[in-house]
Amino acid sequence: MSFTTPSGFRDVVGNEALRREAITRAVQDLFAAHGFEPIETPTLEFMDVMEAGGRPPASPFKFFDSAGDLLAMRPDVTLQVARAWGSRYKQQQEPLRLRYTQRVFRETDFDSAAPAREVTQMGIECIGEEGAQADSEIISLFCEGLQVAGVTGFTVALATVGVLRALLRRSGAPVAWQEAVLKAFHESNFVALDTLTNLGPDLTIEWQGTAPAYAEAIRALPRIRGGKEAIAQVRALVAPLGCEEGLDQFEETYDALEQAQLPVHLLVDFSVMSSFDYYTGMVFEAYDARLGAPLGSGGRYDTMLGAFGAPRPAAGFAFTVEQALAAACEPPLADAEPRPLRIAVPKGSLNKDAIEALAAVGLDVDGLEHPGRQLIISRPGVDYIIVRPSDAPMFVALGAADCGICGKDSLLEADLDVVELADLGFGACRFVVAQPKGSASLVEEHYRQLGSLRIATKYPRIAKAHYQKTGIQVEIVSLHGNIELAPLTGLADRIIDITATGTTLRENNLEIVEDVLSSSARFFANPCALRTDPRIMEVTSKLVQHASEMDYEPIAGATG
Repeated sequence: MSFTTPSGFRDVVGNEALRREAITRAVQDLFAAHGFEPIETPTLEFMDVMEAGGRPPASPFKFFDSAGDLLAMRPDVTLQVARAWGSRYKQQQEPLRLRYTQRVFRETDFDSAAPAREVTQMGIECIGEEGAQADSEIISLFCEGLQVAGVTGFTVALATVGVLRALLRRSGAPVAWQEAVLKAFHESNFVALDTLTNLGPDLTIEWQGTAPAYAEAIRALPRIRGGKEAIAQVRALVAPLGCEEGLDQFEETYDALEQAQLPVHLLVDFSVMSSFDYYTGMVFEAYDARLGAPLGSGGRYDTMLGAFGAPRPAAGFAFTVEQALAAACEPPLADAEPRPLRIAVPKGSLNKDAIEALAAVGLDVDGLEHPGRQLIISRPGVDYIIVRPSDAPMFVALGAADCGICGKDSLLEADLDVVELADLGFGACRFVVAQPKGSASLVEEHYRQLGSLRIATKYPRIAKAHYQKTGIQVEIVSLHGNIELAPLTGLADRIIDITATGTTLRENNLEIVEDVLSSSARFFANPCALRTDPRIMEVTSKLVQHASEMDYEPIAGATG
């Protein structure tokens, strides 16, 4: 018998429990002083209720009860408050201010990381109030709550989703394309966004007959950041298209926050688009340069309550006690000079081109080409962390590196929260499905008889995603080397592997039967580092320019 807790869950005892209790009490008192009354929502909700207000914000634990109803453990409190509004408060005319301290539960994939599956959220929801004054109060209280919890020196990035939604709506583009753009924003995937808004000679069919100005504006929007001047840049970008939705109120909100002289850094950043698709106006997130994940977030969701029968304007926020406690425990950053920019540099086949790209944008790479046994190479203003390409996403996602380089394949397989900034062009290869030559009829018969194929691969997540699209039932066998042996020894019917020339496959009498996707080197960053260190976007711009000047040969025959 094991006396450990399930993965992602833990006991809180001793000094940590005392500190959590003190933080919780102080923040609750703050919210109460601003007129917010407590609400407690149930741990379980009907799954269809969670989905009624929009896409659930995380992967909830789901199970059927004895009555056959599909239930979910709450992954978020905002949707529950909206449901409670529809059932308990919808006849109330005056504004309603609610505060909560509740555990939320989110299922996670433990193949590559082990984040907490249970955290404590503290937040507020303000229903029935709207306008710039209400928005500025929400953001100010968010900042004050974090400060009361002991967090200092953090950055609040803010934007309004109204501009993007107006651009998409007025573009006239197909719904599927608009949803793909929103997905790229939600995932902070600049490369996917550039592909979707490509205005080159290979103009996608979705854009035929649609004004290219909308695509240009959508492409430029997430790259605008700064102080109030960033708002003016966005206005100049979208005003000719009539897409200034929410921008006036957002500017008023920003002015009010500046006048309040909050002891935080305000950053206008239109790449901040929450993965919660219920937001309609201002959105914001708090970042601490010492942590790898956001402290908390919030925004305005004026249409969500309508899904529960009582349309009312609403806004709110939440942060986790765990992140606040972690930030409060970190030593303060020195003000004298910025710490070195930490870049994860891949070993292996990508190493040479990665070093050349970093040198081409003006970084000092002396000693990086032949590091010997050194794992960290320090140069003026930069630390290079030498890692396997497959490990680079983990180092960046968890904040051990600020940014890094690896193949798209490594990003897909890791599936971690990073911001994909640039396609560097080199290291081009493709994922393929291969099987022994002449075995097509045997493989097809095997599938007819057993209803499933056995696939060997080093990339189980990519393989699973591919076959989910095709609808073919498969059993995936995860291997770490010599993938070609699997079908030759009868271990598997087919393999999914990465190839540049196909030579190794041919030498082992294997033939390609299907393309899966293409891959090339990407520059990517930790979302907190991106919003707290302007050097990352400076490097990104130079890398994009360098990639455009190079003549890297693409891999033919693969899809993106």
